[in-house]
Amino acid sequence: MNTLFRNHASYATVLSVAAAVSFTLAGCATAPLAPDGAAEVRAKQTRLQADPSLAKRAPVALQEAETAVRTAEEPLAKDAALGAHRVYMADRKVEIAMAQAETSQAEDQRVKLGEARERSRLEARTREADRAHADADATRVAAAGAASEAALKAADMQRQIDELQAKATERGIVLTLGDVLFTSGRADLKAGAASNLDRLVTFLGQNPDRTVEIEGHTDNVGSDDYNQDLSQRRADSVRSFLLQRGINSTRVAASGKGEQRPVADNESEGGRQQNRRVEVIIANPPPAVAST
Repeated sequence: MNTLFRNHASYATVLSVAAAVSFTLAGCATAPLAPDGAAEVRAKQTRLQADPSLAKRAPVALQEAETAVRTAEEPLAKDAALGAHRVYMADRKVEIAMAQAETSQAEDQRVKLGEARERSRLEARTREADRAHADADATRVAAAGAASEAALKAADMQRQIDELQAKATERGIVLTLGDVLFTSGRADLKAGAASNLDRLVTFLGQNPDRTVEIEGHTDNVGSDDYNQDLSQRRADSVRSFLLQRGINSTRVAASGKGEQRPVADNESEGGRQQNRRVEVIIANPPPAVAST
């Protein structure tokens, strides 16, 4: 009887083990795996959603991709073809969402680059305009300064001319020295002549670019040859005075005109006195050469 009891217990154990194995196998059969490739598509979708520069750029396409990925992840035990199709469609949806997001990002970058270029052009035009205004202001200031300087120079020149008791003409500045410089019939300068000629020396010292032509003139008393010689000697006397005062000889020329250029009628003593003179013609300065 004991043997029968033991046999019965062993049989019960075998049945229990068989039941457990059957239950386990049944459990495995009811939990099929997700289709192949679904995990890779989920990883791609996750990377896209985690990218801050792309995740919010194509919300509709991203939502459609998420729905497709979830569908692809659903297990299909008996229809492998349908599972593969779902994975393929999910992958396409993720790719479309990524393409739309990248396109949106590229468009934003294009707009920003365009705005940056426009700002650069505007800044360049502004700088150019500022430079033009600055150049114009500098030109106006320079012109005003040049005009002011020219006015000052002109005023100073007029003052010097007034001090010489000369006058400005087309020939230059003309200083007329009467016959008080010389004794009648002689070419030696009188002692008092220096004060008149020293003003001329001062002027020439202040204007080193000026040259001088000294012309001697006489009345018609005496022969032509005598008057020509006397006028030349008197012009030479004035030239010698200037050279002794330090004026360079290359700046001073002298010539006698005799009685050929009277400024008054020789019929009266007053007229003849005016004709007995020395004229100093101070040439105008040479024109400035424009720089290239």
